[in-house]
Amino acid sequence: MTDKPHYHSKPFYDRDSYFLDVASFTKPTNKWRFAFAAIYCSRVFVSLANEIIARKKSQLTAIIRTRSYIALNIQLDTNDDDIDQLKFSDDRLKSFIKIVKEKNLPRLNQFGGVKGVATTLQTDIEKGIHGDIQEISRRQTIFGANTYDKPPTKGFFYFVYEAFKDITIIILLVCAALSLGFGIGEHGASGWYDGGSIFIAVFLVIVVSAVSNYRQSRQFEKLSSISNNIPVDVVRDGRRQKVSIFDIVVGDIVYLNIGDQIPADGLFSDGQSLQVDESSMTGESEHVEVDGSKNPFLFSGAKVVDGYAHMLVTSVGKNTSWGEMMSSISRDNNERTPLQARLDKLTSSIGKIGLSVAVLVLIVLLVRYFTGNTEDENGNKEYNGSKTKFDDVMNVVIRIFSAAVTIVVVAIPEGLPLAVTLTLAYSMKRMMADQAMVRKLSACETMGSATTICTDKTGTLTLNQMKVTKFWLGKESLDDGSTSTISSTILELFHQAVGLNTTGTIYRPTTDAQPEVSGSPTEKAILSWAVLEMQMNIFDLKHNSSILRVEAFNSEKKRSGVLIRTNNDKTIHVHWKGAAEMILAMSSNYYESNGRMKVMDESERSAFQKIIQGMAANSLRCIAFAHKHIAEEELNYDKEGKVQDPLKEDGLTLLGVVGIKDPCRPGVKKAVQACKDAGVSIKMITGDNIFTARAIAIECGILEADLEANSEMVVEGVEFRNYTDEERMEKVERICVMARSSPFDKLLMVQCLKRKGHVVAVTGDGTNDAPALKEVDIGLSMGIQGTEVAKESSDIIILDDNFASVATVLQWGRCVYNNIQKFIQFQLTVNVAALVINFIAAVSAGEVPLTAVQLLWVNLIMDTLGALALATERPTQELMEKPPVGRTAPLITNVMWRNLISQSLYQIAILLTMQFKGTTIFNVTDKVKDTLIFNTFVLCQVFNEFNARSLEKKNVFKGIHRNRLFLGIIGITVVLQVIMVEFLKKFADTERLNLTQWGACIGIAIVSWPIGWIVKSIPVPEKPFFGILKQKLRKRQQIVPGLEQVLYEFLSVSLGTN
Repeated sequence: MTDKPHYHSKPFYDRDSYFLDVASFTKPTNKWRFAFAAIYCSRVFVSLANEIIARKKSQLTAIIRTRSYIALNIQLDTNDDDIDQLKFSDDRLKSFIKIVKEKNLPRLNQFGGVKGVATTLQTDIEKGIHGDIQEISRRQTIFGANTYDKPPTKGFFYFVYEAFKDITIIILLVCAALSLGFGIGEHGASGWYDGGSIFIAVFLVIVVSAVSNYRQSRQFEKLSSISNNIPVDVVRDGRRQKVSIFDIVVGDIVYLNIGDQIPADGLFSDGQSLQVDESSMTGESEHVEVDGSKNPFLFSGAKVVDGYAHMLVTSVGKNTSWGEMMSSISRDNNERTPLQARLDKLTSSIGKIGLSVAVLVLIVLLVRYFTGNTEDENGNKEYNGSKTKFDDVMNVVIRIFSAAVTIVVVAIPEGLPLAVTLTLAYSMKRMMADQAMVRKLSACETMGSATTICTDKTGTLTLNQMKVTKFWLGKESLDDGSTSTISSTILELFHQAVGLNTTGTIYRPTTDAQPEVSGSPTEKAILSWAVLEMQMNIFDLKHNSSILRVEAFNSEKKRSGVLIRTNNDKTIHVHWKGAAEMILAMSSNYYESNGRMKVMDESERSAFQKIIQGMAANSLRCIAFAHKHIAEEELNYDKEGKVQDPLKEDGLTLLGVVGIKDPCRPGVKKAVQACKDAGVSIKMITGDNIFTARAIAIECGILEADLEANSEMVVEGVEFRNYTDEERMEKVERICVMARSSPFDKLLMVQCLKRKGHVVAVTGDGTNDAPALKEVDIGLSMGIQGTEVAKESSDIIILDDNFASVATVLQWGRCVYNNIQKFIQFQLTVNVAALVINFIAAVSAGEVPLTAVQLLWVNLIMDTLGALALATERPTQELMEKPPVGRTAPLITNVMWRNLISQSLYQIAILLTMQFKGTTIFNVTDKVKDTLIFNTFVLCQVFNEFNARSLEKKNVFKGIHRNRLFLGIIGITVVLQVIMVEFLKKFADTERLNLTQWGACIGIAIVSWPIGWIVKSIPVPEKPFFGILKQKLRKRQQIVPGLEQVLYEFLSVSLGTN
């Protein structure tokens, strides 16, 4: 009996797969006995078939008993124990895995080679495994899933601990503890308010900071898991399909092409010219050749750099070398973007200024206290020398020290890094919804500075939905359905050229079903055309031919070739397919439809060139096919019987040319125009010929139709490559289209543009685009057509391969930069106002109007809630109406200085007035006056937060109804402020205010709006205000170090020059 096909796991009955096992027939003595046996046997066959179907018995025996003892023994093996056959003990599994890990070729041969391993794994080399859920689950249970154990993620308490490590927080906690101890010692149970209030305020700051950082960490992890979810081509049940890399199981047959990442450990089962990059595993940069005899071993994490192959998966997940390595690596997201680095310097500079002010305040307050110039709440002198209790002295000193430290806390804008993190995380999440996945945080902000975008054509500007619309055989254009006029010899050669020189596949479940074509869009278009229009039968074709050698397509050669031998007449043919003008240059003859071969002279060649140019001018991609008959004696074989020599490339005969239509994407012209309006130059770099490239560029709006005659705007890659360095630098900015370009040409253009000072973004999808994607400021890879090598080299993955998404990324990049600038303006306004008010009040009156708890509350709403409100503004169309900021634009612009200085001066003036004249103006006590100052100061920040929504536009309320988060944060801030003033008197050291006093606070604070409106009418020069001041400080810092050095560093960062 034959077993059921071993790639199926479930027992089933197939009547045609079971045969009678006839043990023997003795030679009959008479002919009638033989005839009797034959008739009787046929009856038995019918009877047995009916009985099998009806009763499904596992064994039947035939009962022909004659004198000659002829017997029929029928055994049905239902193979119910298939599951047991695939079981592996732990030792056997480890031994099996080691074969690939250790590249143990002798042990592999003992297994029977790749076919023996496939048999052991119950895999059909051609059809793969059974693809139902039960089979996949069974294999995952036995061999494991294709995932590895990641290091534990950081929990919430890790971020709480990190927040506690801040030196200013530690100092405040020490002050709070001392204040708490002395307060309880002096006043008993009621003495905990001062110290306890600081404890609670610090705790709130820590919790809010930890929650924010924890959430962002979780979001980054989620995005990382999405980026690791790579689609992989496998064959299951004979059908080629894409599955997640996490769903790959042992026994799968995986298709590998140039640029793919190998998803698991396995063995080479079929393919041609395969070379892989194992540098991620071994550190060796030299490419490794993989074949079926000498080195069939493939490792997870390696990249395919040339050729193609089918791989039999032998181990997955943590059983692979890559999985073992990745399980032990903790991948922390500690990336610091360039903007974050600049803000760290800005924070440090402001912190130094704040520390200087705090030290001055500390000295002034201590001197005033110990010289007897301060009074307590009852108007008595606080310090009376030795008469003053030690506990009282310590309480005052701790209070003064806490106030000084709190000034440092408020002065240090730790909200800046938080604002960057928030806006980057928010932008990443929103960009994901807009079909752009950010791999490197720095790309978010850098994209906002982009001045030039170099884009591919296919799939980015076009739909990548290709269809053959033109076919030229000889100098004759053939319409659909006219294949009957083509010679059978030419038709057979065409079938070979299309069906065997391809990386695509055709699957037909039944003879009546429509064929399912897989592969790249170009391959799918040509294969579909050949099957439907040229009546190509791919299965007969492969059965009747043997492939001897393959030269795979890549973006440098722009062609692919195959050497085949037909099985019937043993003739050998070489077939080439590729860019039409390149194949034409390799051809010396051409075929006509009747099968006649004609010599191609110069006039004929010129005629073909015009045909190709005519198709290209209609936006068609032109692919040509050429052929040559090779004599057996021309081939040289190696010891293993493989052809050694490269394929012949001269003296070919042109078979024909097809024109493939790939329509432009809807909306791409609008997106290109939006980028142009934003001052960003768009350059199309494509491998198509110059005529196709020009036609598509005009259709997409990259070129104007009336400027197409300008030869400097459209060049070929070879022409650009052959320019002198001076010519390239002179012409690179004027070039809009580069046709027939190689990856080296793209890299060369990027380098020239960067030398000219441009911030360059480049799209790429191929393995050879990796150098350019790494060289540029922002690398954009394609999510659908992009190879894993290209994706790994890029900063952002465009998930839908659409140029409109590139324009969206540009808009989001500008939004990130703009949101950061908004928050810087908002926070510096608070910093300046708080520092000046506390310093002047301390020096002149010997006290600070804002207590430690109040300043911590201001710090909380300013740093965390303010950052959340302003960092989550969505991009507006106005952002795309401004020129790009470029590399050297100042971080704090003249517009920002104008806005923050005006608001700071107003707040300082009004609050100092309240500090010195508030009791008289409002006819209140000092305690109520301090509450009015605190309340007014907070409300000023609330109203100024509206002003910060737009740096230049007067209407700060435009689109505010769409930002519910902003409105919610404003509402929460106001509610919490009311609670602080009205209900937490002892905690916040405040007094309740009546409605008139609340109205006064709101009236004073709301003046921020008209001030902002008036100030935005004042024009500012382009040159930074502090450019001259910085130059003067540069001259003087060598003579007068100290504070001037700090100011110089601050200006360097704010002006963007450091």
